[in-house]
Amino acid sequence: MSQSLYDVVIIGGGPAGLTAGLYTSRAQLRTLLVERMIMGGQVMTTTKVENYPGFPGGIDGPDLMVRFQEHCQEFGLEIEYGEVESLSDRGREKVLTVDGKEVRARTVIITTGAEPRKLGVPGETELTGRGVSYCATCDGAFFREVPVAIAGGGDTAAEEALFLTRFASKVYVIHRRNELRATKILQERLFAHDKIEILWNTTVVRAEGNASGLQAVELKDTVSGEKRCLDLQGLFVAIGVTPKAHFIAEVLDLDEDGYILTDAECRTSMPGVFAAGDVRKKILKQIATAVGDGAVAAIMAEKYLEGL
Repeated sequence: MSQSLYDVVIIGGGPAGLTAGLYTSRAQLRTLLVERMIMGGQVMTTTKVENYPGFPGGIDGPDLMVRFQEHCQEFGLEIEYGEVESLSDRGREKVLTVDGKEVRARTVIITTGAEPRKLGVPGETELTGRGVSYCATCDGAFFREVPVAIAGGGDTAAEEALFLTRFASKVYVIHRRNELRATKILQERLFAHDKIEILWNTTVVRAEGNASGLQAVELKDTVSGEKRCLDLQGLFVAIGVTPKAHFIAEVLDLDEDGYILTDAECRTSMPGVFAAGDVRKKILKQIATAVGDGAVAAIMAEKYLEGL
């Protein structure tokens, strides 16, 4: 990783980060994108994206993100893998610590996104990777002809439940309310599928298993309080996400849920630092809005640089 000064450093390689990198590189700003794990972010765990314009019939999430990355690198975007541990403001320069090394930039765009929220019940942590999963598209194929469940009631839960029907013998959707939050078209698909059963007004209170993996979950009826056990070999959790902004919690303004507070132009509380995508507080978190954010943050970073 070069010790020279970058015009822009982007933290995170999801749709927002890659779009920002496309815009800044195309503007001939020297740009480094730092990604901790895998390029593409949460979209890499999506089997089919049906609501991103330009792809009638949908496109697999990984395929879409490969196109994003290839497009960015046409214009010279530099990509490095590493974890950003801190960010400090030195006026005309920002200094990031990446895997213990300093990286200097005139502007920074944070696009770290969000990660799956945990249930927080006994047995969940111990059985993660051995029956408990947060990504059906990653792990669904391991559960052929066995019963599984997915906890959640939004679009992600509905999409993953439908995906799991390709492998599992039975898919339970465990939802704490008496109606789903998923879009109507996804609800219709759930209700029509003969492998899917929805458990209304129900929560998971414990995951049970042994060294060989998950064996059952303990459920609680949110209305009656009655508890019962359900034999399962797979439990997928899709109850929302938590923003990945912990590394800048002491230097930027966040809301009570940990999302970065910005104005309409994606400016954060630190001059020269912008946030885009799911990590910032906003109404809608979709690929399309992340792309829009990335473009706005890149243009605002360019304008900021012009003013230095």
